[in-house]
Amino acid sequence: MTERPPLPPFTRETAIEKVRLAEDAWNTRDPERVSLAYTTGTRWRNRAEFATGRAEVVALLRRKWAAELDYRLIKEIWAFGGNRIAVRFAYECHDDAGNWTRNYGNENWEFDEHGLMAVRHASINTLPIAEADRKFAWPLGRRPDDHPGLSDLGL
Repeated sequence: MTERPPLPPFTRETAIEKVRLAEDAWNTRDPERVSLAYTTGTRWRNRAEFATGRAEVVALLRRKWAAELDYRLIKEIWAFGGNRIAVRFAYECHDDAGNWTRNYGNENWEFDEHGLMAVRHASINTLPIAEADRKFAWPLGRRPDDHPGLSDLGL
């Protein structure tokens, strides 16, 4: 079995590390790479869409990033305990017509003993924004270490 450190039970430091690793993976916008952080039987709720297993997760993420262009994400720990982590996040993207949105949400994560995410529940709200109001404008890929986080941005 592949392990994905850090492993539960989480400390504050390892939970923060796990959140940043997830953010970094999602900012690649590579569905196959992202899916490797989840158990083979992972269960997701993403908005009103449900996925079970890595293949369904990959399909969901392909659809997502085909529609959400220039996607940039910031995650921040909210709470943790044992094998669970709660995060809040925001991401910005635009559609093929150039309409920008900032999407806010919360996720609840549950991990197995190997550090793979077995359950992910995401609740997400979408706010249309003008391109001039974007706050996430680093080059595509990993958020730079010196870029402000959500709390620093007042989000």
